[in-house]
Amino acid sequence: MRLHRPYLSATAALVVAALGITAHHLTEGDAHPAHVRAGSTEQSATTAAGESVPPSAAPSATVQSRSQLPFELPGLGPKTLAHVPADTRQVLVVTGTAKNSASSQAVLWQRVDGGWLRGEVWAAHNGYKGWTDKHYLGDLHSPIGVFGLTDAGGRLADPGTKLPYHQSGAFSVSGTGFEGEALAGSFDYIVALNYNRQPGTSPMDGTKPLGESRGGGIWIHVDHGGPTHACISLSKAHMKQLLRALDPADHPVAVLGDAASLAH
Repeated sequence: MRLHRPYLSATAALVVAALGITAHHLTEGDAHPAHVRAGSTEQSATTAAGESVPPSAAPSATVQSRSQLPFELPGLGPKTLAHVPADTRQVLVVTGTAKNSASSQAVLWQRVDGGWLRGEVWAAHNGYKGWTDKHYLGDLHSPIGVFGLTDAGGRLADPGTKLPYHQSGAFSVSGTGFEGEALAGSFDYIVALNYNRQPGTSPMDGTKPLGESRGGGIWIHVDHGGPTHACISLSKAHMKQLLRALDPADHPVAVLGDAASLAH
């Protein structure tokens, strides 16, 4: 599809175009996950010629006019929006269905001329006990809030992200979750959430400015088929798409929480 210049900035057009083709170290998010099976998110689309193409994280294939684009990010209330930096042009919104739910949906929004362009809706998992606005180590909740996305890494090679990427065999995990799902491969790709960590360092860095009791090592990583300890998880295909989409020049952040909390 041709992206019309009047509706997209140059940066957004590049993101859309790219995505259209487009030692065990246990983080707190995966020490003891439980099982809630998500729907399949890795089915490929098929072109008219019969060639398989990966699902896209790009904003909607139908380019909307400026008047159709939301001026503010939908579903986020004034209190939440106040924490989104003014220079941020990429926002991954992860919305839980309820305060105590371990299932959620993720959408990558891109700021373009005239408003916010929405990407695909991705199935996601979060903490086993849902969400909290004051996270502590081992409480089995994901933190509610707005967190920078500045650093990435994983066991596998960089799939093409613009974020600093730390590849290491130390991004490994074994064993099973609460109901027997295998955890292997969960850290093939990760993006660190800037919760209780030092931005600009490897996700493996253990610095915790808020103290050990407030937890840490909370990542976005590959889904293993169930809730996490505190992390956010996406399918492997969607993790690769997210990594390729995120651009430090757009000052990306993640907005996390249940729908009711985010609406405040």
